[in-house]
Parts: sequence; structure tokens; C-alpha cells
Amino acid sequence: MIDQNLLRTNLEEVAETLKIKRNFILDVERVKSLEEQRKTLQVKTETLQAERNARSKNIGAAKARGEDISALLAEVDSMGSELDTAKVELDKVQSEIRDLLLSVPNLPADEVPLGKDDSENLEVSRWGEPRQFDFEVKDHVALGEALNGLDFAAGVKLTASRFVVMKGKLARLHRALSQFMLDLHTEQHGYKETNVPFLVNHDTLYGTGQLPKFGEDLFHTQPLMGQDPNEVQRPFGLIPTAEVPVTNLVRDEIIDEDSLPLRYTAHTPCFRAEAGSYGRDTRGLIRMHQFEKVEMVQIVAPEKSMEALEELTGHAEKVLQLLGLPYRKMLLCSGDMGFGAAKTYDLEVWLPAQNTYREISSCSNMWDFQARRMAARCKAKGDKKTRLVHTLNGSGLAVGRTLVAVLENYQNADGSITVPEVLRPYMGGVEVITA
Repeated sequence: MIDQNLLRTNLEEVAETLKIKRNFILDVERVKSLEEQRKTLQVKTETLQAERNARSKNIGAAKARGEDISALLAEVDSMGSELDTAKVELDKVQSEIRDLLLSVPNLPADEVPLGKDDSENLEVSRWGEPRQFDFEVKDHVALGEALNGLDFAAGVKLTASRFVVMKGKLARLHRALSQFMLDLHTEQHGYKETNVPFLVNHDTLYGTGQLPKFGEDLFHTQPLMGQDPNEVQRPFGLIPTAEVPVTNLVRDEIIDEDSLPLRYTAHTPCFRAEAGSYGRDTRGLIRMHQFEKVEMVQIVAPEKSMEALEELTGHAEKVLQLLGLPYRKMLLCSGDMGFGAAKTYDLEVWLPAQNTYREISSCSNMWDFQARRMAARCKAKGDKKTRLVHTLNGSGLAVGRTLVAVLENYQNADGSITVPEVLRPYMGGVEVITA
């Protein structure tokens, strides 16, 4: 959530920035109207409170003098009712302002290039050279099915399209990838491993920005009756990424600045309804309703967040480098960034069957956007005031897409898959996967 003070002091400028850089139209007149109502009601409640306090003191003095205080009591009671009404009206207006702010995207950092979509992202660097094959390249679906390791028909049978059953050595390779990523991030990159719930409440989804704007992209549980027939358990959301529960670990917390940065990692399933994406990437593992990801989250002091973004992105890059997978690093333009991001790098891995680079990791600095929603703050020793932390997150990596990249880049002419050297200890020493 952007700073409400920005709207109070620089409304027109913020609206113009959102229009140009985010293609978001802020209802300026509604903001002005709500802000005017808020100021009027706030002055009214403060005035009534002060007057009521003064009258209450007068009652005490009159009573001490033995005077009749019935008229004064009636005035205070009347004033109290008027104050209660004003407070209700103020709360309503403040709630409307908050609802409006929850729908406004983050402001991009100054260095983020202006652009409307992914065609205007900037390539920052490349690593590795795509392999030259002397045989006809197969895609991961053909390779996985021939190895009896990817069963999309079983996924449809058990659930629906965009689900898959993995079997045998490919299931183990998938597990090996996640274990390798976790070990790398915890043993070499300084992250603390966490095991978090896959179901979260709505406060958690509001905290990281999935609600209210992106509710249709989530899977939700139905309300359930508890053991007490008068108690209804509210619905939960299935996590779209471990970023959601892991970042919310600091919700409503005041963190000692000496303990920053906090670095967390988690391996979880991710559930996405993919609303509005029908017809895109329907073949194979690229766009699934359920997939797994190793996520990295950092909680840092505000002045350290851009430095932390470079570090976090480098940690994701290291996974690709150790796997020997060619990739490129892209700086996203303003029109392609996520709702809450201030600056984002995407890592795109080379997929031979598609003859192109495809996203495998997205690393973002959210500035104080999520922290303001979560009331996540830090305080230095000796300081009386707190300040909002900055939050960052990134895929380190999407496990299914990494499996796709390994299958396609390490395929052999006979349909077998050479296991990357770094994964062999996790595969019991297996060097080549065959049917």
C-alpha cells in the first residue's frame, strides 16, 4: 500500500505517475472528496472530545460546590452521543480510504524503464551459451512421457487439466532439484529454512497484496462448521507462493534493526487459478494450477533494499549457474511489474524446444508497500520512533520450470537425460536417466 501522505501532499503528481508508468487511473476527485470528509470529521471528533472533557471537569467542580449538575450531565451525555456518531462516520470514511489505497499499485523506482508490457523489458546480462544439438530436439513433454515420468493424463483423471503426476526417476529428479536449492540457500547464502502453512487466512493475503485485487487468481476453501454449531470457520486461501506466509511472519512486529536483514527460504507447493490465462502455455509444465517453488524472502532496513535486491537476484542466478543452464537477466519495465513491486528482475532460462528464453525466477523489491499493509516495522536502539521495513522476495527457483530446463538442455539423442553433476549426490549417484 502506498503512503497515504503522498496522496495528501502530492495527489496530482502521484496520479500522473500511476497513469504514465502503471496505466492505472486514480480517481482523483474521489480521493479529494474522501480526504475532505476525513479532515472535517477528524476536526469534529477532536473538538467534541475536547469539549466533552472540559464539561466533565466542570461537573466535578460544580458537584464539589454542591450545585445542581443535572443540566451539565445532560449536556455531556448529548455530546457523547454526538461524538460516538462522529467516530462511526470517521471510521467509515477511513475504511473507504483504506479500501481505495488497497487497490492502488506500488510506484516504480526511478530507474525502472518506462514501458507498457514485456516487449519493453531491458536485458541486463546473459550467462552461458545455448547448447548446439546434432539431433532433433524434443520438448519436455515428449521426453518425460517417453521416460514414463510425466503423466498428464493421470493428472486430468485425478483432478483436471494443468495438473500432472510425476513418477520414478523424474519424480526423484524433481525432488532433488528442490533439495539442492534449499541446501544452497541455507548453507551458502545465509537463509533460514522455514516450513509454513499452505493454507492462510485473509489477513495474510491482504498483507502481501493478493487481496482484495487478485482474489480470483487464488483457490479458496469453503466455510466449515466447527464443533460448536454456532461457530463457522472462515474460508482460507491456498498459497500462490511461499512469499505470502513467509513475509507475513513479520506482520504486526517491531524488529530490532540490529537483527536485520532477515533471510528466509521455504519449499512449498503453489496453487494458482490462473484466471484470465486460458489458452496460454497449455502444453506441459510451464503454467500449472499446482507447482512447487523454493522461495527466498528478505526483510531489510529501508536504505539497504536495493542492495539486497541485487544480492537476492544473484542467489537465484547461482542456482542456474551451478546447474549449467543458460539464462538472461531482465529488468522489467513499469508496465510488466507485479502489483506490489517497486523494481523487479526476471531470470529467463533457455529452453531448446521453444528456441527462446522463458521466465524461471522473478525477484522483486517491494519497498515499504507490503510492510505498510502488514504494519511490519523496525527500530534502532535508542530511537523512540519506528519505521517500516522493506520486503523482498524471489524464486530460487520454480522447481517445475527448472525440471523442464534440465530435461530439454540435458537430453540425449536416444531420449535419455544426463543428470547435471551437482544433482547426482541427490540422485544416489545416477548419471543418466533412461526409460
